[in-house]
Amino acid sequence: MSTPHTQVVNWAGNVTFGSPRVHRPRTLDELRRTVRDSTRIRALGSGHSFNLVADSDHDLVRLDGLPTEIGIDAESSTVTVSAGTRYAELVTALDGRGFALANLASLPHISVAGSCATGTHGSGDDQRCLSAAVRAVELVGPDGDLAWLSRDADPEVFPGAVVALGALGVLTRLSLETEPAFEMSQRVRVGVPLDEVADHVDDVFGAAYSVSLFTDWRGEGSVWLKHRTDRPAGAWNGGRPARRPMHPVPGMPLGASTEQMGTVGPWHERLPHFRPELEPSAGEELQSEFYVPRELAGAAFAALRGIGHLVAPVLHIAEVRTVRADDLWLSPAHGRDCVTFHFTWLKDPEAVAPALAAVEERLLPLGARPHWGKLTTMAAPDIAAGYERAADFERLMHDLDPSGKFRNAFVDGLFPRA
Repeated sequence: MSTPHTQVVNWAGNVTFGSPRVHRPRTLDELRRTVRDSTRIRALGSGHSFNLVADSDHDLVRLDGLPTEIGIDAESSTVTVSAGTRYAELVTALDGRGFALANLASLPHISVAGSCATGTHGSGDDQRCLSAAVRAVELVGPDGDLAWLSRDADPEVFPGAVVALGALGVLTRLSLETEPAFEMSQRVRVGVPLDEVADHVDDVFGAAYSVSLFTDWRGEGSVWLKHRTDRPAGAWNGGRPARRPMHPVPGMPLGASTEQMGTVGPWHERLPHFRPELEPSAGEELQSEFYVPRELAGAAFAALRGIGHLVAPVLHIAEVRTVRADDLWLSPAHGRDCVTFHFTWLKDPEAVAPALAAVEERLLPLGARPHWGKLTTMAAPDIAAGYERAADFERLMHDLDPSGKFRNAFVDGLFPRA
């Protein structure tokens, strides 16, 4: 089923997609025909990107109309899931069978395929980005044929096929690693000096299974500690314990936040910051994020502290997290442990522009890589130059999609055609 001349916007409303047609197939065969018959086509997930990574000037296809598949293989400890499935649906099914994912993003509302295609992550010194849990992917190629690539069977190219920006084909299914379900609790410490975090990065971010710092970069912040009940907690206890539940953004209603105050609950109800049944906000925001090598975290803290007065007035909140290195060619954490610096801006592009420029001026010299789905002013060739395997990805694109059916302006800017 296709809808002509429908104006499609992203979740935040800051991007209007250029496609004259939006397809929403109901079956895999219908999707394959749609791809085969299109000149150029892009898949659109839940629309939580803030830039034109998913845009198309030809056809867009949404996968949420396809039958939902969540197939758990207890023997291999994997789950195979349809690409349009949202994490909120997946985690409930997994937990009901006694399984878990090791990591989740802040929002459970996002689609599995879109999250993995853009290198989205959660937090934890030992936790890689969500894409690193992928063991296999199924793609619809340019002729409508299906291809199944796996880490075991295709080790030479598989690391290029997960964080792929939608440029290799339309992703239909993914197989993810799972582990036995576990329980967690969540506590918040407030009034934490930023200098203390900068001076003791390992202690602070090693204090729990998953740790996030929220701040406006003007002096102090709150640290959210998500503890697994089956693992020891770290010794750090800076600041003071919060006396009541909190929302990551000061002043926002508390109802959307996951439960805190040390109450034990299932992994999927503690790892995200927000409850799946409620939207955390109305999309009245813009977002940027930068992955900085972990060994340069102190320098990044110092740089951002120096421009807190520029950043804070146009900021809802900033978040700092840690991500373990992986081997995925286009993952922003490829080959290096990272500290990530996330900015949730006011929805005012003109006011945000000088603050974002100041952030980039200070973080890019530290080797920062921007999140693929968020706002940056960095030139596309300079972004691609930050990835050692970019040339390998370009060759893989040509091998799987020689006619460029799955390209768009975003991909062309990164990897110009010869």
